[in-house]
Amino acid sequence: MPGVKSAAKAPKEWQLRIYVAGETDKSRKAVENLKKVCEEHLKGRYAIEVIDLVKHPQLAAQDQIFAVPTIIRKLPEPLKKLIGDMSVSEKVLVGLDIKQKI
Repeated sequence: MPGVKSAAKAPKEWQLRIYVAGETDKSRKAVENLKKVCEEHLKGRYAIEVIDLVKHPQLAAQDQIFAVPTIIRKLPEPLKKLIGDMSVSEKVLVGLDIKQKI
């Protein structure tokens, strides 16, 4: 893509956590969009943990979740947060440092 380059050092494993609120269309779409981006750019090098805050509301405190859907990039460090439905792939790529703007 014009204006985008691959991150300099690609880690071997990306650990991502996505917080959602119930089994809504918005939640499903956010998870689908994240999986799509990961399959296209991190195939075989990522793990996604989906946390439903309707079922486990106490887990919101550990990552200071104030809005959903939210992605937390645990690894590679540093920790990154991204809020939204993940429908704009470019924002997900840049927000999680999978690709960087030039």
